[in-house]
Order: sequence, then structure tokens, then C-alpha cells
Amino acid sequence: MQPVKNYLVLGAFILAVAFPAYASGDHQTPVTGKPIKLFNGKNLKGFDTFLEKHGLNQDPDRVFRVHDGMVHVSGVEFGYFITQKEYENYYLRAEFKWGEKTYAPREGKARDSGILYHVVGQDKIWPKSIEFQMIEGGTGDIILVDGAGLTVGGEAKSQGRFDRYGKGPWEDVVGYRDPKKEVEKPHGQWNVLELFADGDKVKYVVNGTVVNEGSKASPTRGKILFQSEGAEVFFRKIELRPLKNH
Repeated sequence: MQPVKNYLVLGAFILAVAFPAYASGDHQTPVTGKPIKLFNGKNLKGFDTFLEKHGLNQDPDRVFRVHDGMVHVSGVEFGYFITQKEYENYYLRAEFKWGEKTYAPREGKARDSGILYHVVGQDKIWPKSIEFQMIEGGTGDIILVDGAGLTVGGEAKSQGRFDRYGKGPWEDVVGYRDPKKEVEKPHGQWNVLELFADGDKVKYVVNGTVVNEGSKASPTRGKILFQSEGAEVFFRKIELRPLKNH
């Protein structure tokens, strides 16, 4: 029986190499291509910015600043930085942590931001897309923006929200943490967000835990944006890997 054991070990090794786990926890990524660093750590090359009051690539108050390998989003005005290219069929990984300040109309409320993907249409607050919600007490929720569609657990929607798995009661107050099952790390620590956009299927992972999945996404391709939504937030290590099964 020893040869059989050796073959099993060899097979397990081959699978581990072919399907590397970029996230810890209860899942593995599909086979991916070479990583694309969407954010180079030095500037916002490859991105545009949009602000509710100032429009495209006009940022007089420096809502978006790059320093120390991070994008520092002040949150003082609603808007976003957005990829200039469109993407489909990918694995996206990004890290974020909250700052301290909050601003009207969300001053004193749960710190709020998000990653919107499959973004299509004109720049506005907010364009048609699906959101990987980032909010204290609810990071990992899915929000459907401006008519985007998704089916989760057999329920189809073209507006509204799908709560993350195991989400407890929620209050819109700064510093809020889910009393039932909080997947975010304590305030000030870096969190890892992972998004799988595989055809019309999506999967959300927060700090190694699968928190949401859906199918029949519409649209299935578009730009990727990172919000400024009334809270100071930092992003770093924003990387995309194309899925090889397409």
C-alpha cells in the first residue's frame, strides 16, 4: 500500500500548486493569471477620480492622497477613485482600514465606504454597479446600485441589499461592531477583502471568511471604484488576478 500513499501525497501536492489559496479559511481561489497591481503604491496612475461637487479629476481639497504606499481617502466629499479600464472574470484583493474622522451627512454614523465593481455608465453618485459594502458592522453586505441585478439564496433583486452571512442587529453609529459575528478586525487594523467575479457569479471574503455569494449578476463586466462616503479610510495592496478558466 505504500505506493498508493505516495501517489496520494504527490496528487495533493500537485493540487496545492495548481490551485494556490490566496485567502485563508474555508475556500481556495481558482487558477489565476499573473497579478495586475491596480494601485502602484506611488500615485493614482490608471485611475480617475470623481467628486460629487467637483466632477471628474478635480480634487482641490485633496480628498484622495497617496502616501506611505496607501490611498488616503479623507471622506470629506462623496466620490471615488475608479479604474480607467474595465475588467471581467477576476479575483480582486485589497486591504483597508478605517481612519478616525466622519463627515456630514454621515458625521457620527457608522464609518462607510465600499468597492463598487462591474461599474458601467456615466460618472455620478453612484453609477450602475454591484457593491462590496464596507461599513462598520456590515462589511461584506451586497448592495445593488442603480439597477444592477443579482440572485442570492434563490432571491433575485435589482435594488436593495443582501446582508452578509450571520449578520446580527445593526445600528448606524460610529464605531459599531456586530455583537453576533463581527468579521472586521478591531478599529485601526488592516482588513483583507477578496472578491471573486467569475462570469455571472460573485463571492465575497472578509479576512479569510466567506461572507456572501451570488449568481446571475448583471452586469458582469465594468470598472472598479473605491468610495469616499463620509468616513476617513485607507486602501493599499489593490491587486487583480485574471481567472484562467475563461
